[in-house]
Amino acid sequence: MTHRAIEPGFVRGAIRAGLWLGLALALAACGSTPPPPDWQMSARASLERAQKAGLTGLSTIEAAEMARVRRELARTGRADLLARAELGLCAARVAALDFSPCEPYEALANDAAQAEQAYARYLVGQPLPGDAVWLPLAQRPLLAGGEAARQALPAVVDPLSRLVAAAVLMRRGDASPAVVSIAVDTASAQGWSRPLLAWLGVQRERARAAGDQVMADRVQRRMDLILRESR
Repeated sequence: MTHRAIEPGFVRGAIRAGLWLGLALALAACGSTPPPPDWQMSARASLERAQKAGLTGLSTIEAAEMARVRRELARTGRADLLARAELGLCAARVAALDFSPCEPYEALANDAAQAEQAYARYLVGQPLPGDAVWLPLAQRPLLAGGEAARQALPAVVDPLSRLVAAAVLMRRGDASPAVVSIAVDTASAQGWSRPLLAWLGVQRERARAAGDQVMADRVQRRMDLILRESR
């Protein structure tokens, strides 16, 4: 069984290469027989549901599913698997511009694999020399920031990975209006209300700062619609 570089994304049919693939590979048996233990399937399914719930603003479900993940992975005594799962959930929160410390991952960071440690540094905008080799291929051009990173953003195929990359650019002060628009369009297309509200908030405040009240009001109406229907 080999370790893969990580990148957040959903399990849809064949799981996309990335964080969830890395976790799935670690959780799944290397061969087709015998069937994987129940804890593997349970942890994998709950992790997917936790991420989906978080992106759509269902915090109670997110917390309940993540608690199941922790219980299942704790049974293995594998702190590295739990660190990977915690980092995946924090990456989804970064996509919604939640830059609070990823405390559950940090508590396990000493046991995390090199790919997770590199990705954690990427999320906070503090990469080290040599980290690129541990990141997913699509994320590597974004590592240095600046115009090259902004130009590379549309080529990130996975929607959540694209949002995470945009958030990292925002955190580093590299988020142009085009980056914000890409993030808004990405979250909207997926129906991910939590990151959509966060990115629309950025768009609204920038419009206000530029004196474009018409644009600011239009964005506010979008935000009001989301908030009204989510009650």
